[in-house]
Amino acid sequence: MSLATTTLRTSLFPRSSALTRVLFVTGGVIFLSALAQVAFPIPGSPVPFTGQTLGVLLLATSYGATLGATTFALYLLAGIAGAPIFANGSYGIEKVVGATGGYLVGMLIASFVLGKLAQRRLDQKFITALPAMLLGNLIIFTFGLIWLHQYTGQDWAWTFNAGLTPFILGEVLKIAIAGTSLPILWRFVQKKIS
Repeated sequence: MSLATTTLRTSLFPRSSALTRVLFVTGGVIFLSALAQVAFPIPGSPVPFTGQTLGVLLLATSYGATLGATTFALYLLAGIAGAPIFANGSYGIEKVVGATGGYLVGMLIASFVLGKLAQRRLDQKFITALPAMLLGNLIIFTFGLIWLHQYTGQDWAWTFNAGLTPFILGEVLKIAIAGTSLPILWRFVQKKIS
C-alpha cells in the first residue's frame, strides 16, 4: 500500500466503494454528534468542554485527510441545517458564527491536517502520534481563541482564561487517549494483515 494513502480505514478496507465511504461519513457524523453531547459548561465561558476534539483526533487520523475533512464538514452542515448535533443538542448557523465558531472551524482544518499526517503514518507510533495530536489541538485552539477574542471583544487575558485555561487538563487527556490508542490499534491491525 502506498505511503500516501495509508490510514486505518484504507488498511482495513482497501477497496472501499462509494457506499462504504458514505457509511463511514455517516458513522463519523453520528460519532462526532455523540461526543458533542458529552458537554460540560465552563463557568464564565461561552465555550463548553466537549468530547468533539477527541472525536476529531480519532476520526481524522483513522479516515485520512479527505474523508476526515468531508465528515467534519458534513457534521457542520447538518448542525447548521437544524440537526441538534452540536453541544447540548444545539444547532443552527449561530453556533458556527458565534463564540464557539472558531473552534469548529479549527476542528475542520485540524481534520484535514491530522488526516494528512496519518497518511504519512505519524499515527502509528507513540513518538509521532502524540505530537501529531498536540498539533491538531493547537490548530483547534488557535482558531478558537482568535475567533473568541474577536467575537467577544474581550482582552486576551479574558480570552485565554475563558477559552483555553479551563480546557488544558481535559485536552491533555484527550491527546493521551488518541495518541496512545491509535498506535495500539495499528499494532493489532498490522498483526491481522500480516
